[in-house]
Amino acid sequence: MDKLRRVLSGQDDEEQGLTTQVLDSSTLSFGTRVKWFAICFVSGILCSILGTALLWLPGGLKLFAVFYTIGNVAALSSTCFLMGPVKQLKRIFEPTRLIATIVMLFCLVFTLCAVFWWGKKGLALLFCILQFLAMTWYSLSYIPFARDAVIKCFTSCLS
Repeated sequence: MDKLRRVLSGQDDEEQGLTTQVLDSSTLSFGTRVKWFAICFVSGILCSILGTALLWLPGGLKLFAVFYTIGNVAALSSTCFLMGPVKQLKRIFEPTRLIATIVMLFCLVFTLCAVFWWGKKGLALLFCILQFLAMTWYSLSYIPFARDAVIKCFTSCLS
């Protein structure tokens, strides 16, 4: 019935391009974006905390690596709800974030490879630590002058 009403009123969907139809059907309200951001971000944090708790169980290193990696992916994906996936992908590969992004993605993949295929638990733990450091460095790139402040803090502590 709605289709007939649109055709009769001259607002036929077929006159619009495919891109316009997809964008119109997939846009979310600001409130919905914030809710899904919070859900995704909190679930990412909970997965990371759960993974850390599982680390202390016998044989829990595999579970730790999996849950910690899933948590980081969920937390990183949560920002797609705030700014949209295309804009997020453009911003993640900007020159100021490129090295941190590559190291972070490298560590996400190689954490799982170290646990499941290579069977090297120490290497998996090292990649989890590098995941944390790369994610922190990546996150600091969104705060003006935060990276400079961290560098100055560490250089003053080491001097």
